[in-house]
Amino acid sequence: MKYLFYYSAFLTILFTNNTIAQKTTEIQNKYTTHNKGKFFISWGGNRDNYSKSDITFKGKDYNFTLENVQAHDKPKGWHIDYINPSRMTIPQTNFRMGYFISDHYSIAIGVDHMKYVMTQNKAVDIDGFYPNPGSYDEILPNNQVLLTEQFLKFEHTDGLNYVNTEFSRHDDISSMFAIENTDKIQVNLTEGVGFGLLYPKTNTTLLGKDRHDDFHVSGFGTSLKAGLNVTFFKHFYLQGELKGGYINMPDIRTTQNTEDSASQDFLFFQRIIALGGIFRI
Repeated sequence: MKYLFYYSAFLTILFTNNTIAQKTTEIQNKYTTHNKGKFFISWGGNRDNYSKSDITFKGKDYNFTLENVQAHDKPKGWHIDYINPSRMTIPQTNFRMGYFISDHYSIAIGVDHMKYVMTQNKAVDIDGFYPNPGSYDEILPNNQVLLTEQFLKFEHTDGLNYVNTEFSRHDDISSMFAIENTDKIQVNLTEGVGFGLLYPKTNTTLLGKDRHDDFHVSGFGTSLKAGLNVTFFKHFYLQGELKGGYINMPDIRTTQNTEDSASQDFLFFQRIIALGGIFRI
């Protein structure tokens, strides 16, 4: 009986070890277990909010600052333009491509194509001077002006292009949702930090002058993000992100005259939904 007990115990331990080893091998063989060496690419859309900002306009015969100017985005809604190659810059979009340098960390480059529209017909404080005050139906009491279109139209609508690099962390949290086979569905938590340049195409009608209608490197930005990524069948994913940051543009082109410029800085907040793919080459 003693030897039978030892033999039974030995078989139990052997079976348990084999089962554990088999499960460990199954986990290690899953495509989604390790990320290092994988590439990813995504395309999506955003909605944006902006803080109020002071905007300074300078030229040969004017120098003034508009204080606490409000702005909003310019949403397109659900539209075929998001996937129409000839019209992809019309909606607010996000493009990103990157590489996993380890199982948990990636580096990526991308463009956040936001749109920034100064809110018209608002009363704001003004400090400074410009020619022919009152000629644009703008003068108000108490050193204020009304932001009429004759006086000023100010938009980064093609767009407020934040060309940036991001460094991100990724963590598989599928177990929190009782998901065992992550090769079918996987849930990941992402966090990241980014920095880059602002390359807007600014639409400005200022004091009746002809606008400067071209792209121009105008400043820099920094950002932080957090998101949730759901990957399906190893290679396709849906990702939602919240991203906030700071933009400083000291050199905004406003008119055809190189002496004319504007400057501003503000905070932004994005809500992003993107579709993507992840793969090895």
